[in-house]
Amino acid sequence: MIRPFLTTIVVLGAIALRASAQDYGYDPIYGTVTLSGGFSPDPHTVSLQAGGSVDVGNTLGGSCVGIIAEAPDYRINFTAGSYPLIISVDSAYDTTLVINNPSGDWYCDDDSGEYRGHNPSIRFDNPQSGQYDIWVGTYSSGTNPDAILHISEVSSK
Repeated sequence: MIRPFLTTIVVLGAIALRASAQDYGYDPIYGTVTLSGGFSPDPHTVSLQAGGSVDVGNTLGGSCVGIIAEAPDYRINFTAGSYPLIISVDSAYDTTLVINNPSGDWYCDDDSGEYRGHNPSIRFDNPQSGQYDIWVGTYSSGTNPDAILHISEVSSK
């Protein structure tokens, strides 16, 4: 009798944990783009709303901060060329950036952007070809400010 009960608790706990984490297996909220090195126009931009309900500091830890959605905000299917890949955010609000690269590695940033001083930017000097899943976060749950995602081989925002 105790064994089925414990199994149920473990399964429910695993479901709850999955439901409260970012997941690149979900379809992106704002779509997918396929880009190849030397793409035009540069930058490729996407209007979106930042934020969500997942505290990335609790799920990824380290230098990752912010509240993001479970599903990626945007996905890039990228064929690398000879230029870097720069992903940045422009918003009047202080935003954060989380990226899962083609190798499954996580990258996070806050405030490295060249513009306004409180925008994130992540630069891949030798980008891999493959899928990049992107989340744009905020510092407060329930706050979903407008933001523009910039994808460039030239500069960050």
